Amino acid sequence: MRKKRLASLLAAAGLLASSVSLTAAAQAFAAPVADGAPAADTAPLAGEAPLADTYLRQQPAWHRCSPDQPASYECATIKVPLDYQRPRGKTLDLAMSRVRSENPAKRHGVMLLNPGGPGGSGLDLPLYIGESMPKEVREQYDMIGFDPRGVGASSPVSCGLTDAEQQFDRAYRPETFPSDVAWARTVADKCREKAGSVLPYLTTRNTARDMDTIRAVLGERKISYLGYSYGTYLGAVYTQMFPHRTDRFVLDSGVDPDRIWRGMIQVWATEAEPAFARWTRWAAERSGEYHLGDSPAAVSQTFWQLVARADRDPIVFEGQKISGDDIRRARGMFFYPAQITPLVVALKDAADGKPGGPAAFDMKKALAGGSGNGSAAEPASDNGTAVFWSVVCGDTADWPRDPERYRRDAVRDKAAYPLYGDFASNIKPCAFWQRPLEAATPMKTRAAVVTVQNEWDSQTPLASGLGMHRALKGSRMVLALGGEGHGAYLADPASCVNAPVSEYLVTGRLPATDLTCRATGGRAELGAGSGSGPGSAPAGPLPFPSGGPGRF
Repeated sequence: MRKKRLASLLAAAGLLASSVSLTAAAQAFAAPVADGAPAADTAPLAGEAPLADTYLRQQPAWHRCSPDQPASYECATIKVPLDYQRPRGKTLDLAMSRVRSENPAKRHGVMLLNPGGPGGSGLDLPLYIGESMPKEVREQYDMIGFDPRGVGASSPVSCGLTDAEQQFDRAYRPETFPSDVAWARTVADKCREKAGSVLPYLTTRNTARDMDTIRAVLGERKISYLGYSYGTYLGAVYTQMFPHRTDRFVLDSGVDPDRIWRGMIQVWATEAEPAFARWTRWAAERSGEYHLGDSPAAVSQTFWQLVARADRDPIVFEGQKISGDDIRRARGMFFYPAQITPLVVALKDAADGKPGGPAAFDMKKALAGGSGNGSAAEPASDNGTAVFWSVVCGDTADWPRDPERYRRDAVRDKAAYPLYGDFASNIKPCAFWQRPLEAATPMKTRAAVVTVQNEWDSQTPLASGLGMHRALKGSRMVLALGGEGHGAYLADPASCVNAPVSEYLVTGRLPATDLTCRATGGRAELGAGSGSGPGSAPAGPLPFPSGGPGRF
């Protein structure tokens, strides 16, 4: 039950703990540092305005987050500048939480936590992630959660988007492309009108600055960190902006810094192809059970015939109409052969008019979810979506501005990567977004951190994780060959990555070399090297964490 709760927490965007009262927030903003607190490094970055003591010497007014939560789970709110170049201007609330070390005598420091997104809430993480951590890790750290700026309880933003406007998984078709362009422009326009004075400052670099403000407010010289998915990029940026304040960092399910952010969406298309090929082999080996074909080619032919049929005449299943585009939209599920195969069989049976199929099975939701993990539906609010576009569009100026470029790329990539290529390269709101206020962060400084990766990860595929590892010179990778799922460390009690990652967090010693491992009978078998060859039969948990088809 606790493991499911943790997976659900990291899967959902916009989870909120109890809000901190305005009174407590005001106290946190005004109170001085307690006597005897350790001196923190408050030197500004080169070229940046120094933060006023008003920020750096805040003392968080910690209090019990909620009467129905443990007393050890505490919350507070601090203030951070909207624009760090103008620190005396407008401020934002930053909600944070903590669970203290269980053994102060063994306490090493603080560990900040991030579940991914962009737009995911991390306020509940200290309460729930600690349930999965070994005792020797928990003793080392005060676990610190926070809602990134603009998210959840941290001055949340909205673009006023409808549910339909929040969906960006759009197949390219010549006849619908003008409406896709209109959608992208509408999203950008509505965001600019509703929150245009704030959204340009909701970027990864500013969130990294907020992390360092948290560090200073807590009186720490350095921070440790555990970040998943988008959280890996946030952590990597911190290591580059604040290298001397970086302690033990674990970056799980890596975002390739060279691909932010259009390239990270396009990698979903390129890496869906080997996952699809792996699935056809898996299904062919079980042709006697699933009857989709007795060879990979035959399984592929069955699938594409089903897609073409659904495009001509949508398949009615449990009262829902499923198109070929809906089926292709499920590209993430092909990373999990045991989950996607019964789904394809059910669709084929429905198309053939055969009775059966799982009762009350929400086919649209399963296909749109892209991962089959049964996570909670997206919240009704567009808060997570607003922050997602703010970060994805505001981190880099590499987004094309000409709609025709997107059209050409979508046509090209639909041919090259038929499962998802046109979805990935179709136009996005970033084509019409305000130009970024800062350039993307170059990865030039050595970072002695641990990167973690499952071989078959649908949201940050292996190619992306390897890119993160290459970009961070001095890092070590722990790679789970054959591992399925988005998120590796703590996702499964039997995961072979748990032991080496926990050892690093306890000792601070990097592995001597990159490690590959494979779970065998629940035990980790470790080996040197970072090979990325085909994995064994599918193993491991359902995806964790997962932001759905369009999140990291």
